[in-house]
Amino acid sequence: MGQIKIFGIKQELHPIREQLSLILQECMFEAFQYPKEKRAHRFIYIDEDSFFYFEGRTKKHTLIEISSFEGRSIEAKKKLYQLIFEKFQKQLQIAAMDVEITIFETPMHNWGIRGKSGDELALNYKVNI
Repeated sequence: MGQIKIFGIKQELHPIREQLSLILQECMFEAFQYPKEKRAHRFIYIDEDSFFYFEGRTKKHTLIEISSFEGRSIEAKKKLYQLIFEKFQKQLQIAAMDVEITIFETPMHNWGIRGKSGDELALNYKVNI
């Protein structure tokens, strides 16, 4: 399972939300072997005067939080980061300096999905990669 929250300044993020979501889904598929049809992305828009960020960042600064079942290898996570950095730069003109990614992993039994505990689900994809 995976859920993604994307935070950024509304005027910057809203116009590119569809393309950004598709890019994230491609990256999840390639790095985590995540099913292409599963997409749970939530955009959280922040007013420009309410978003403070480090010096050297721009108004395109984007925060990405990924909640997922635990089990992906360090290599798979690093691959995901690099794919996101590269594709955001190339396709969205968002520099790697303006992207921060955090993965929050929890055991499958900490998820309640489709009326069951996550560890009781029959998944059509691997988690331990």
